[in-house]
Amino acid sequence: MHVKFLSLALFANLIAATSAHAHATFETPQAKVDSYYKAVLKVPHGCDGQPTLNLRVTVPEGLIAVKPMPKAGWTLETSTGNYAQNYSLHGKKVMSGVKQITWTGSLESDHYDEFVFQARVTNALMPGKPVHVPVVQKCADGSVAWTEIPAAGQDPHDLKRPAPGIMILAASSDHETGHASMKQPSYNIGDLVITNVRAGATVPKAPVAGGYMLIKNNGSEADFLVGGKAAFSGDVQIHEMKMQGDVMKMRELADGLEIPAGGEVMLKPGGYHVMFMKLTEPLSEGESRKATLTFKKAGSVEVEFDIKNRKHLKSHGMDHSKHGNSN
Repeated sequence: MHVKFLSLALFANLIAATSAHAHATFETPQAKVDSYYKAVLKVPHGCDGQPTLNLRVTVPEGLIAVKPMPKAGWTLETSTGNYAQNYSLHGKKVMSGVKQITWTGSLESDHYDEFVFQARVTNALMPGKPVHVPVVQKCADGSVAWTEIPAAGQDPHDLKRPAPGIMILAASSDHETGHASMKQPSYNIGDLVITNVRAGATVPKAPVAGGYMLIKNNGSEADFLVGGKAAFSGDVQIHEMKMQGDVMKMRELADGLEIPAGGEVMLKPGGYHVMFMKLTEPLSEGESRKATLTFKKAGSVEVEFDIKNRKHLKSHGMDHSKHGNSN
């Protein structure tokens, strides 16, 4: 009898522990700074046997550009608002975005499902520290709020209803967004750091070529990339490609390309780029070419462009090796 009592007690404790751990969690519990994160929220059960009719996710500060994935049979709603601070995303200031996501439908308590959204992890979040995402399940009678935030050093499992957490990791040396590898050269001028400098190889007698790079501004004031010069090019301009209706158009940025304070801008195929005009010689894959970039405040700096083949550049967007100026 004594042994049986102990066994039953251990079984009850095991069930209690299993129940306590059966909370809403993310499939991938880590995310890197300066990258996009696919948040797959796993919901293992309803509210004390009742089906889940509504799931609400509150987006914490530091996650921006949030896009939820629709679910078949569920309605999807979002609410937006201002961020506590301004962020920079692909060279543009971002001051507001999705702050809350709500899916409404029905999920039986003995069924399992996933709810998905995408977010950009900003450098406002500290590597080595988790960010917590409050989640509320609403049912026909009552709700379950996974909203408790653990104190520093506290085990989330000590909480009754811990908010799902994402451990923040340091940014990759080679970002998912195409940022520069740490092994590649970097160029510094004032508060600016320039990396991942490359240009597209050209076909014979091509009149133009595109140049690309990542420019990071560590200063407290914005600067502008306004032009440059190169021995192999009769003119160097700063251009932008963007969709206007159903047509991709290119235009010169007469006032230059803004590099925001504390932010960064990626010049890449199909977007912002340096346009080398009136080429005096072809650019061949595997070679390199020196050119000077000019900034409104920081001044001029000489950089070296690695020449990449058009197939490589096309896999990341558009190249300009076969096109003239289409302003």
